[in-house]
Amino acid sequence: MITVSLCMIVKNEEKILDRCLSSLAPMVDEIIIADTGSTDRTKEIASRYTDQIYDYVWDNDFSKARNFVFSKASMEYIYSADADEVLDLENQQRFLYLKEAMLPEIDIVQMYYVNQLSFNTVYNYDKEYRPKLFRRIRTFQWMDPIHETVRTEPVIFDSDIEILHCPTGNHAGRDLDALFSLWEKGVTLSRRLREMYARELMIAGKKEDFFKAAPAFREFLKNSSISLEETKEACCILAFDAFYRNDIHTFFTNALKIIAADGCSEICCLLGDYYYNRKEWADAVLWYQNAAYETSPILNLQYKESFPVKKLTELTKS
Repeated sequence: MITVSLCMIVKNEEKILDRCLSSLAPMVDEIIIADTGSTDRTKEIASRYTDQIYDYVWDNDFSKARNFVFSKASMEYIYSADADEVLDLENQQRFLYLKEAMLPEIDIVQMYYVNQLSFNTVYNYDKEYRPKLFRRIRTFQWMDPIHETVRTEPVIFDSDIEILHCPTGNHAGRDLDALFSLWEKGVTLSRRLREMYARELMIAGKKEDFFKAAPAFREFLKNSSISLEETKEACCILAFDAFYRNDIHTFFTNALKIIAADGCSEICCLLGDYYYNRKEWADAVLWYQNAAYETSPILNLQYKESFPVKKLTELTKS
């Protein structure tokens, strides 16, 4: 049976930490917690489960904090968890079966993250795989009988374990502020973070968040090396920003760039809203139908699966 270190970073989690740790403690062999500045009973609760509690000075970098707590682990595998996660009895048993049956060549185990749509943040799916269990020390092996080479890609196993995500609130505002702050400080956002920024705006952003983010996305567009997909994402954000500011010229400028590149459900739905507000019902129906049936979303599935369908239903009844 493999051994597992549970590694967490926490701050002011007194309401949910006991729920999390009580569900995970039976499956792991050590618990390591980095506290980033709690002012409540978080560390007191954590101390019921472990004496490996470290004070970590927060510097607005989740990766650094996770690297720090990972560095304290001593078991074969590291399980990374957040305080708002829970494993029920069925999935605790699945976790124990996994520990017993783990194949030695596996580097990463993915587990289902479920209940994601309950808190309207950055996710389009209620259930999706996430890498959760990591081999602490990875060994490299040669492969192929001739023209041999070292295997550099990790061996990933998709398990049937389901982790229930039970946050106590919405973190979208915090995340959007953090992303904007990074850009404002001159930090170059990776392709992944630019996409996450755009997606979180489209799923959970308020008008003010679009106003704040627009300069960053205008700058992203100046990069001649960005892909067509990245260009569409940036133009989508700028079109919504202009629509909310009632800057119709800029709205159409960005919307038409996306339409010329095969379109997307988000922009078609927004065009439907434009004509709906003008009470030009036939044009509104045309664009809502394009959103629902002729195009695909690039950032938020609801602009295909929900929003235009509701509008079409409303227009049909009226």
